[in-house]
Amino acid sequence: MKITKSELQEIIEEEIQNVLEESLDHDLLEELLEDPRSQVSCREFMQREEIDLDEKKRKRKKKRKGRMPKKFSVKSGDKSKSGGLTRKGVKRYRRANPGSKLKTAVTKKPSKLKKGGKAAKRRKSFCSRMCGMKRKRTGAKTKRDPKSRINKALRKWNCNC
Repeated sequence: MKITKSELQEIIEEEIQNVLEESLDHDLLEELLEDPRSQVSCREFMQREEIDLDEKKRKRKKKRKGRMPKKFSVKSGDKSKSGGLTRKGVKRYRRANPGSKLKTAVTKKPSKLKKGGKAAKRRKSFCSRMCGMKRKRTGAKTKRDPKSRINKALRKWNCNC
């Protein structure tokens, strides 16, 4: 199947507008437009495009800035053994997600918190949300297991549910 350069250019422009992540290189577009032939085979064009996309994927795998870190773990110091993220884990998350408002847990006892204060409201909101998740989204075994992540988090935030 052969198409003219103008048809090819229209197709390319539509694809660029529709798919931002997989947009074609302008170098490839210029190279095809500067080709002295009046018609270009689709197979040749698609092969060039596949090569360029493969190179982009390889580059993308190396670069991880602005993305979620691969794994948060207790061993790396991102997660706490007693449940939740540590300061280091929160910093790592914020670095990967600029503009994030993630904060560490409110670990003070409810009696020590100022009634109606920001920390007290955060704690109350977290507890109500997580207690609901514990009831609806966990099995009977996980609910009773003191070593489960959800129970550790609830204990750390001083939640009673």
